[in-house]
Amino acid sequence: MSQAVAVKTDLFGIVAQYEDSDQLIEAARRARDAGYTKMDGYAPFAIEELPDILGNRDDRIPWVMFFGGMFGAIGGFGLQVWVANVDYALNIGGRPNISWPSFVPVTFECMVLAAAISGLVGMIALNGLPRPHHPLFDAPDFERVTQDRFFLCIESSDPNFDRDSVAKFLESTGAISVSEVKE
Repeated sequence: MSQAVAVKTDLFGIVAQYEDSDQLIEAARRARDAGYTKMDGYAPFAIEELPDILGNRDDRIPWVMFFGGMFGAIGGFGLQVWVANVDYALNIGGRPNISWPSFVPVTFECMVLAAAISGLVGMIALNGLPRPHHPLFDAPDFERVTQDRFFLCIESSDPNFDRDSVAKFLESTGAISVSEVKE
């Protein structure tokens, strides 16, 4: 009886090179319509509709910042309450133990600081940084992505990925060149 063996491939994906943004957008639309989900587009400038076509919507950063801000606000307020009532209690003018109006500015500043720091750390972590080398850096002519070329890469982790069919599909989109990218 034979048994299927999973083969580890060293292929990162297949990348196609285009001359202008319209070709890239059309190729990305066709790839999405063909059922590819693990793909990314690269361009020398921002293309407004490309993220929507590629389906790159990650809404975790706002939640990270929200919870970071709440942690900062609660921590800042709690620190002030503890200092005013336990660590350095001063009863001046008969004010209440928890004089919350005077705690608002520091609470707000702690909230903003914690949200900003958690956003920065969350962005670095969720983007997989630091990553000094990406496999696409070795793709032919990929250095031109910062000048005048547009690239679409379909990753090998895509459930519909087949080396030959993806290469033929990308060639059919009018790409200047199609090449494999090793891991």
